[in-house]
Amino acid sequence: MLDTFLVPANTTVSAKGDGPTIDLSGATHRVFLLTLKISDIVEQESLDVSVYGSPDGAAWSAKPIATFPQKFYRGEHPLLLDLSAQAETRYLRAHWEVARWGRGTETPMFRFEIGLREVPADILKEATAEAKALIS
Repeated sequence: MLDTFLVPANTTVSAKGDGPTIDLSGATHRVFLLTLKISDIVEQESLDVSVYGSPDGAAWSAKPIATFPQKFYRGEHPLLLDLSAQAETRYLRAHWEVARWGRGTETPMFRFEIGLREVPADILKEATAEAKALIS
């Protein structure tokens, strides 16, 4: 079961950047829970986070395979990433953009992390069964 970070805990950023390359070969399943945790921020700034995929860890997708909605505040924000239809995606990497406006310093500052956890098959099966029951 894969349980790691796309962006390491307590990463502080003040400019756009990329997280480390994460190898998905240890994952049993292709559905993941991404959790963006913003722990520190200054007022009047925004954080945009996207996730890119790669078959080889060198050439990255032209468009993100997942994107968190733009964030302005501290908090925890989950996002489900289903790669079951993208067998060629073997690596993931987060990319972030930051912006600041208004008074004070023009340099943005965010402290955040992005957890990556594989969703176990039994939980997926149970959730799918519940969803089908609701639809019927």
